[in-house]
Amino acid sequence: MRLRKKWWARPEMEASPLVVINPKELKGKWKQEFKNNNDIYLELGCGRGRFITTRAQQNSNINFIGVDLKDEVLIYALKKLEETELQNAKLIPMNIAGIAEVFEKDEISRIYINFCNPWPKDRHNKRRLTHTKFLTEYKKFLKPNSEIWFKTDDTELFEDSQEYFKESGFSIEYLTYDLHKSDFTQNVVTEYEEKFTSLGMKTMFLIAKLM
Repeated sequence: MRLRKKWWARPEMEASPLVVINPKELKGKWKQEFKNNNDIYLELGCGRGRFITTRAQQNSNINFIGVDLKDEVLIYALKKLEETELQNAKLIPMNIAGIAEVFEKDEISRIYINFCNPWPKDRHNKRRLTHTKFLTEYKKFLKPNSEIWFKTDDTELFEDSQEYFKESGFSIEYLTYDLHKSDFTQNVVTEYEEKFTSLGMKTMFLIAKLM
């Protein structure tokens, strides 16, 4: 579905201390930005922000950064963070393809990837956020033994991603083809997940650990 342009979104975001418009300037300086030495968790494709807001509320001792390209979506994430008055979360409007230019070595402790575009055509596979091309970029700033938590409703993407992780030096620590019927208790349901679960969608989930 094509999003209607919200011309007012960018000025509101630029005026907020929760949004980092020029993130490359903070490479290696994110702990100073958050004013503490807590671990930093990164959500790639944060959408309307329910996931990152909930995680930040549940974990005040961890800093969270949500990244998304569209102002029209990110503005809703910003409003959620503002409503909760959280101080341990920031948002970045940018293309994830350039993410390695934003963080320094060992600066990120965990990555969340929730329901990313499956890019089913072979010629588009390299655009998948779990592809070896992207995993190579994430390894530039992930701490040793860091984890990537990945959720999807696309079976082909899920199975291909397992191979991507193994090829890129990650071990699969947890895996389920039906998250909501599994023994995993730390799930935070996204807006997309809630909608399509009600229609019978099964959520697949894995945790990959950088070895």
